[in-house]
Amino acid sequence: MTSATTAEPITAALRRAVSGDEAAFARIVATYHADMTRVAYGICMDTEMANDAVQSAWTIAWRKLRTVHEPDHLRSWLVAVAANEARHLVRGNGRNRVVEIAVSQPDRTAADPSDDISRLDLVDALHRLTSDERRLLALRYSADLDSTEIAPLLRISPSGVRVRLMRLLHRLRKELEDG
Repeated sequence: MTSATTAEPITAALRRAVSGDEAAFARIVATYHADMTRVAYGICMDTEMANDAVQSAWTIAWRKLRTVHEPDHLRSWLVAVAANEARHLVRGNGRNRVVEIAVSQPDRTAADPSDDISRLDLVDALHRLTSDERRLLALRYSADLDSTEIAPLLRISPSGVRVRLMRLLHRLRKELEDG
């Protein structure tokens, strides 16, 4: 959520960017780039693909910025564009790519060494999700959008978003407990 003091400059920047002001667009990029990258990474599970998706999203955003009629929806719209671009990249790349898992040295001071195993299990479970499922998780937990913000992006009802999230989280919990 943005406060009134930060929302006003973004509203003005959006208005100026729509009229072609590149400096205003750069302000929007600086404000929302990290959010878009987190969401794209959550879907791609690959840093380079996420960066490519966000770069494509910014190109689309520049062309279609005038379609954003409500400045309060700018962030969710940008995040959705990045999520869609990430999903397209994942689908285009197929499931044939090799996923590298960075394994760090165990922390000898950690209270429970099984924490490393649990983290790897979670990463593995996330890789097995579809790009649409990862998009839903990324929009909710990486972009911190609520069901009423996600619903129009996925073209389903807010309650549909909550049900899908509940089922997805239940499935992930079960898989992690059984694994």
